[in-house]
Amino acid sequence: MAAALLSEAEPQLRDGETSRIEFDTTALSGWDSGFVMLARLLDRLASETDTSVEHDGLPAGVQRLVRLASAVPPRGGRRSASKPLGQLALLGTMTLSGLSSLGDLYRFLLESLGSLGRFALRRARYQRRDVLLLIQDCGPQALPIVGVINLLLGVILAFMGAVQLQQFGAEVFVADLVALGQTREIAPMMTGIVIAGRTGAAYAAQLGTMQVNEETDALQTFGFSPIDFLVLPRMLALALMMPLLVVYADVIGIFGGYLVGAGMLGIGTSEYITGTRAAIDLVDVSLGVLKGSVFGILVAVTGCQKGMQSGRSASAVGDAATSAVVSGILAIIVATSIFAVLTNAVGI
Repeated sequence: MAAALLSEAEPQLRDGETSRIEFDTTALSGWDSGFVMLARLLDRLASETDTSVEHDGLPAGVQRLVRLASAVPPRGGRRSASKPLGQLALLGTMTLSGLSSLGDLYRFLLESLGSLGRFALRRARYQRRDVLLLIQDCGPQALPIVGVINLLLGVILAFMGAVQLQQFGAEVFVADLVALGQTREIAPMMTGIVIAGRTGAAYAAQLGTMQVNEETDALQTFGFSPIDFLVLPRMLALALMMPLLVVYADVIGIFGGYLVGAGMLGIGTSEYITGTRAAIDLVDVSLGVLKGSVFGILVAVTGCQKGMQSGRSASAVGDAATSAVVSGILAIIVATSIFAVLTNAVGI
């Protein structure tokens, strides 16, 4: 019945023959949900054809249900058709989104630096045992993966250098190549990337889950700063452990280069050690350690920022962890470029 009435009314509304719809239900003895649906479909059809609808003739119950249904916005999802953006609009949307993300990161970085300032003045409120647990997680427990990655990188760097240096009979300089490359660039950068994928994602997932469980809201309710209580311990842990991990990566990477030098080129142990000591000095090692500290803070800030700004759903936590890894690696690459320009300008 409802379908027949709707199919009869639709052509008249589409043709513009009707400008007003009124209901006469004086002879109606009863109604059900199908009648309410008919009224809603007529309303939707009338809105598409600029036709006015009067609901005064409907029963009071139907009027309430129609008003209630009209007050609820349509649910977004697969059925909601959205007009695709043009190329220029899409580029502008992506640009604005990127600028907004940079602004959020800048504000979060300022808040984190303020928390470090309060820590220096002993005014920050946090759990010291949390720092110890986080140090254990990002320090000793990260040694195996950091060691394997840097050992293989040392082997690869030495092998690639050996292939080229053998053409000139300068195989002995493999030790110089591995020592300089490992201490100044490869060890801090690759260790930072490994920590970004391992620890930065964990920080984002932990804080994102706390957002879902409303634990950060509870901290604010009790007067605790989430930045001091949650972010500061993670920054301290990574800032303390990253320099040690970089030194460990230096040793492991140089040892990987030694394996190639001794096994492939026949370089003696004393000769390799002498070449390594002559190639690097305290400035080179200190530069790598400084980079490690900076990378550690960047990984902690990006991971915590994505976690603190995560949505309150399981998929949002996963997106936050993914975004933390991407942002952390990007921050490390950008910082490496800045360090390269500055060291070249200073002459280090």
